[in-house]
Amino acid sequence: MHLDDFEELAYGAPETVWLTVWLEFIAGRLQVKPPADGNHSCILSWLTRRFLIERPDRGLYAYRGLKTEHAEAGRYLPDAALAPRRTFAGHGEWSPSDGVLMTVEIAAAAPGKDLRNLRAKRDGYAAAGIPIHVLIGRESETVAVYAEPVHGTYRCRATHSYGATVKLPDPIGITLDTEKLKDYAG
Repeated sequence: MHLDDFEELAYGAPETVWLTVWLEFIAGRLQVKPPADGNHSCILSWLTRRFLIERPDRGLYAYRGLKTEHAEAGRYLPDAALAPRRTFAGHGEWSPSDGVLMTVEIAAAAPGKDLRNLRAKRDGYAAAGIPIHVLIGRESETVAVYAEPVHGTYRCRATHSYGATVKLPDPIGITLDTEKLKDYAG
């Protein structure tokens, strides 16, 4: 599928489709992002509160359409994108990833679900030059922090169990107490 065809399909999808699934374009393939369940939504709400308190100068934008991968050839809907406030003002459905400081993906609780897409998306975020990527693994009860993107790969990775204190490196520069994530495991 070509990128232009994807954008036409995504834009022209009936509104009822958008209420149940979102479409992404990952590594040249059309992908469906399922809706969030209750625990997923609670994790996203928890993160949003943390960032409102710690970094009120930045916004944590849920499901913001980003142009990613090499030469902006991907169209991803991260669970959250952290950027300075007003970064996306005036943008349409898909924004360049310029200015995005961090992306967050919250993995589905089902074993193996989304694994291939999450790896491809992680690499696409790195190729787009997004400094930090966080993967919250509900099945594994871990928080993985990826940093220092170079040539489509994050050079640094740190994985922490739920309950650990997780330092998000610069340009984020905050610490998360992930004890609360235990409430939303599975």
